[in-house]
Amino acid sequence: MQNSGAMKRRCWTGDDAEPLMLAYHDEEWGVPLHGDRELFAKLVLDGFQAGLSWRVILNKRARFLEVFDGFDPERMARYDRKKIRQLLKDPGIVRNRQKVAAAVSNARAFLQFSERDGPFGRFLWTFVGGVPKQNRRRSLRELPARTRESDAMSEALVERGFRFVGPTICYAFMQAVGMVNDHLITCFRHRELQDKTGHR
Repeated sequence: MQNSGAMKRRCWTGDDAEPLMLAYHDEEWGVPLHGDRELFAKLVLDGFQAGLSWRVILNKRARFLEVFDGFDPERMARYDRKKIRQLLKDPGIVRNRQKVAAAVSNARAFLQFSERDGPFGRFLWTFVGGVPKQNRRRSLRELPARTRESDAMSEALVERGFRFVGPTICYAFMQAVGMVNDHLITCFRHRELQDKTGHR
């Protein structure tokens, strides 16, 4: 990552200016994702984030990927009590029994959904009409915790057996996977992502 420091205006500063967070902001956050597996993995991580800062999850992401088999839903769906006990002993992840259990049950829900209803990504993107919503936030105070779209997504996912997918988690997910462009208009990434989607 090229870091031009003060030359680039970003959404996040201060404590969030560590290299890992800067790289995430500059290269990942808000970039549209459409792949079923990628979206599933991001939804699982956002479930683990509940009640925590994203910095915590980002610093543990590599270990999460390692012990959760790259968030492969087929493998995760087969996790048994022994595997869950092993996960709960691993200091490299968030050792929350409910969240670990939810990750496993969400893998099963994902497989059931894919078999019954088709592409997971296509379904999720319907909540924003299939294209990124271009917001024009001027300050972080303007960022909502939830929206009508995240409420609807949460309700639909819960109906299909998913857990740890409340409206706030769903909105954080929508921001992260580019369903909404919530980079501040003063941030260099807002224009870059807007230009990539062809929206003005």
